[in-house]
Amino acid sequence: MKIPDLQMALEGRFDDHHALMCQLHLAHIDHLEAMITKLDAQVEQMMEPFRAARDLLTTIPGIGPLAAAAVICETGADVRQYFPGSAHLASWAGMCPANNESAGRHRPARRRNGNEHLQSLLVECAWAAVRHPGYLKSLYHRHVMKWGGYRSKLAKKKAIVVVAHAMIVIIWHVLATGRPCDELGEDYFDRRQDPGREIRRLTAKLEAVSGRQVILQAAA
Repeated sequence: MKIPDLQMALEGRFDDHHALMCQLHLAHIDHLEAMITKLDAQVEQMMEPFRAARDLLTTIPGIGPLAAAAVICETGADVRQYFPGSAHLASWAGMCPANNESAGRHRPARRRNGNEHLQSLLVECAWAAVRHPGYLKSLYHRHVMKWGGYRSKLAKKKAIVVVAHAMIVIIWHVLATGRPCDELGEDYFDRRQDPGREIRRLTAKLEAVSGRQVILQAAA
């Protein structure tokens, strides 16, 4: 906002009543901040027995200390006690796609019902994770392009659910093994790609577009 606009916004009357209201609002804000500080201190105290698990979870991209504490509150620190595998945890959280199959035909289906608190937390963490270079950002990009590109809101929503599912799987492995997250790298999918298969795919695509036979020769 420019200075003339600020000057116009401040024009008018400001009497003792307005001063009192401003004072009350500021006092209310101070009170809320004091309550938040007190609650944060209590949460920190209650998380002391789970500090090691929380620190492990913060090694996962997109998960900070508060998000890690929230995950532990929902799943517990010893995930193997209630969830034998990562698939069990993902299903309980409602991050697995439902299977809608009839007469051998697969149809799109919504996610399963699950822990709503954990679902929203995972999606929020997924949005944070895809802002930084790494495996999760590459996974997001791969699925956005698969479902229509970045101009499609639906493609981005579906892709972020895929990332959230990947994160709950990583969470299980981190808590179950007691080892920090192993960043696979942004080039993970490129490294897994079979060069021969990719060459055949691109050659077939070029032949289909050009209508000519493509013969490859070794580079000099």
